[in-house]
Amino acid sequence: MADSFKAFLIEQGADKSVQAGFQTLAPSALDAGEVLIRVRYSSINYKDALAATGKGKIIRRFPCIGGIDLSGEVIDSADPRFAPGDPVIATSFDIGVAHHGGYAEVARIPAQWVVALPEGLSLFEAMALGTAGFTAALGVLRMEDNGLKPDNGPVVVSGATGGVGSLAIDMLAAAGYAVTALTGKADEADYLHRLGARDILLRQSIDLDAVRPLEGARWAGAVDNVGGAVLHWMLASMQQAGTVASIGNAASVDLHTSVFPFILRGVSLLGIDSGYIGFPTRQQVWSRLATDLRPRHLGEVAQRIAFDALPAAFDDFIAGRIRGRTVVCMDA
Repeated sequence: MADSFKAFLIEQGADKSVQAGFQTLAPSALDAGEVLIRVRYSSINYKDALAATGKGKIIRRFPCIGGIDLSGEVIDSADPRFAPGDPVIATSFDIGVAHHGGYAEVARIPAQWVVALPEGLSLFEAMALGTAGFTAALGVLRMEDNGLKPDNGPVVVSGATGGVGSLAIDMLAAAGYAVTALTGKADEADYLHRLGARDILLRQSIDLDAVRPLEGARWAGAVDNVGGAVLHWMLASMQQAGTVASIGNAASVDLHTSVFPFILRGVSLLGIDSGYIGFPTRQQVWSRLATDLRPRHLGEVAQRIAFDALPAAFDDFIAGRIRGRTVVCMDA
């Protein structure tokens, strides 16, 4: 490999402020790991934006190359499962927060965090999915394992225009579910309908301050990306034996609810940990993403940006001005 590579490095200043920018590094700067990867694509998640801007306490060690997702080809591997030239994916675990991540031309990753690219996906499509797609698919699988079926009734997805929300709507609609998209963005209704949402429910139409312990039973399933009062409302309005996948906390990490949905309606609240779930589940989820759970509208959900455009993109994520997925093209 080359004597140096370009990376987006996140550091901490003497005043404890977060500082981030492009630097040229030597291969010796990379962290330990069995698989050396030529990075072709990465992506931007809300977590990445929090880390790069210092808006959230995401980085667990400084300095750290950002980017929790990456896809590319193996340059060298000490693990016999991977050979030079193999296309691979690496997402989550400590990548981009405590281990140098995907915002670099090369990465060295522990083999147990690396997944072989499944047949049917390109390296670009893998990052159009990324952690968001993996999380959405894991949520759908967990809900179905807990009895959710299209015949049970409608499902609702909050944070509908975000990466996880957009992909969850696409996957669920393709599987035959009647999907309601819960959003605060009335101007995105056409986009959500194109992904497969049957109905659009505006968040501002719900008085979240007046939600009772039990509301009218509406939903057989729910995917929640925001937490807080929205998750409380979802739990209170589930049908008998409904199932809720708790995926994100874009609005709040707090949950003030009652036991009534659980003891009077048998509602299941499922925690979706896409960060550290291991094998064989991790490979199985990616295999499903390449087959029956492959979103139908990846081309519309995902936009491309060049590596050099990365720093300018983070503020839009923090401000909630982004819809869908943003793929970072390292060669662009």
